[in-house]
Order: sequence, then structure tokens, then C-alpha cells
Amino acid sequence: MSDRGFTAVAGIDLPLGERQKTLFPSIAGYLAGLFNGFFEWFGSLGIFFWQVCKAVVTPPYEWRELIKQLDEVGSKSFPLVALAGAAVGVIISLDARFTLSRFGAKSMFPLTLVYSVIQVMGPMITGLVVSGRVGAGIGAELASMKVTEQIDAIEASAINPYRLLAATRILACVLMLPLLTLVADASGLLTGWFAQSLVEPLSFHRFITSGFSGATFNAFVPPTFKTAVYGLIIGLVASFEGMRTRGGAEGVGRAATNSVVLGSLFLILADVVLVKFILVVFP
Repeated sequence: MSDRGFTAVAGIDLPLGERQKTLFPSIAGYLAGLFNGFFEWFGSLGIFFWQVCKAVVTPPYEWRELIKQLDEVGSKSFPLVALAGAAVGVIISLDARFTLSRFGAKSMFPLTLVYSVIQVMGPMITGLVVSGRVGAGIGAELASMKVTEQIDAIEASAINPYRLLAATRILACVLMLPLLTLVADASGLLTGWFAQSLVEPLSFHRFITSGFSGATFNAFVPPTFKTAVYGLIIGLVASFEGMRTRGGAEGVGRAATNSVVLGSLFLILADVVLVKFILVVFP
């Protein structure tokens, strides 16, 4: 028996120098494994994305499944997105009114609310809400199909699972996110105006006229359509996590969790890049 094995059995602590020799290699090995796993995950995601891109541009096209997923992502997310947008509108209205009153700039309230909701909060809240609802659903659905070998059966039937399962869901997310963002924006503006009018009378016509005064294409359209990138991230990460699942019911739960967590994280990181890109391209 080695000295290390003997001391472990006998319950004798190793000297500090010996403990450091055994501790530091284990930490270095853990960090190296984490580093390799990080790049391995991104490499697998890149290969998966390439397979989906090839499936999208090659016939036959799964129009029926795409329409079904458009309904699943869009129509069924509509109430939740509208409710989240309404809550954000009220919060911004209360906070903006208090802040602007301190600086004697209450007349700037409509403009502040409109720009805050449409440029910042509307797209972000929509992306996070859809990531939580749709991302978890896609991840869990595809993961359960994977562990029950339904995806293998689809592939054995000469049907490309990337085209039928992944591409349709990703396209549905890309197409529906900008529309859902418009819903969140409209809901937020309406509830924000209503919250303000309860405290201080403000006609809706004046609110719209003042809020959209000086509005340009660059101010409102790019922040809305950047959510198509959010949809790509949500659908891609959720489909990838679902179709690579292993481990039965535990794997299904892990896929759903990873779909939401990773999708939301990458969405926030992408927003940082997209905001800078919009400021440069659409000054």
C-alpha cells in the first residue's frame, strides 16, 4: 500500500507540503476540464447550427410543423408577454414620474416612457419571458423525445430530425419574437399612460404626440428587430440541449434547466453586442 493510501486508511493527516501537492493538481485538473468542456460545448453547438442551416435550405420543407410552432411560440406566449409588458410600463411610469419631478422635468415624461419601453425594456423583457416559457418547453419536449428514442425512430424513417424538429422551432422563435416585442411595447405604453393619468390627467393623444415627437426609423425599428437574434439564440440553445440529452428523466430536467439558463445568459450577452452595433450602424 502506498504512503498516501496508508495515511488515508489510518486517518493520519498529510503534512502541509504533501497536501498542497495533492490539492493543486486536482484544482488544475478541474479547471482544465472545465475549460475543455466549455470549448467542446461551443464546438458541438456550432456543428449543430451548421446541420440546422443545411436542413433549412434543402427541401422538402416542413410547413405544417412550422405553422404549428408559430402558434406555439406566438399565440400561446401572447398573454404572458402582454402581462409582463404591462407590469414594466407601470413600473417605469411610477419611477420616471418620481425622478423627473425631482428635476422639474415632468413634461419629459411621455418621451421618457416611450423611449425606455421601446428601446430597452420591451425587447429585453420579451426575450427573457419567451426564453423562460418557450425555451424550457422546447428543451423538455425534444429531450423526452430523445430519451424515448423517438428522434431515432424519425431518423430511421428517412426524415431529417434537424429539419422537422430543430429548424421549425428555431424559425418560429426568430419570426415571432419581433411581433411579441410589439405586443409588449404596446401593452407597456398603455399601462404606463394609464398609471400616469390616474395621478395627473394626461390625454392619450397628447401622450402619443409628445412621446413620439422627433421619432425616427433608427430610434425604434432596430431595437424591435434585434429580438430576431434573441429568437435565434433561444431556439438554437433549447433545441441543441434537447437533442443531445442523455440520462432519462434526470436528463430531461437538466435539458429544460440548461435551455432557460443558457438561453437567458446568452441573450443578455448578445444584447450588449447588439446595442453597440445599433449605435454604430444606426446613429
